[in-house]
Amino acid sequence: MKPPGANVAGETPGATQAPPAASSCPQVLRKRADFLRAARALRQSMPGFTLQARERAEGEADGIRIGFTCSKKVGNAVARNRAKRRLREIARLVLPAHGRAGWDYVLIGRPEITASRDFAAMQADLKRALAKVHGGAR
Repeated sequence: MKPPGANVAGETPGATQAPPAASSCPQVLRKRADFLRAARALRQSMPGFTLQARERAEGEADGIRIGFTCSKKVGNAVARNRAKRRLREIARLVLPAHGRAGWDYVLIGRPEITASRDFAAMQADLKRALAKVHGGAR
């Protein structure tokens, strides 16, 4: 049985197919050193989160890199994970259009607010924070 949408032998995918989602997603920061470098750079506080941003040196990796963090002040593991899921989603929606290649961003969750703030307001907050960081950086 062939799954729906599977290619038949000899058939090439059409140009109308969307590229894989991973190609437009920024890389995720995983190393503590990257988070520490971002902490020493630009910072913009917003009602739902804090944004840290730094422009990488010329020889470092290309593209946008993003990190997420929520301390135990945000709540138990369930609350921290919910806050980070919301931060990941606003970053996925906003950064490709408003972020800059060659920059690292870290989104820090806030207690009670990150998990409960209106999602559209958080997206607007991220757009405003990026505009302020990039406006003051150059």
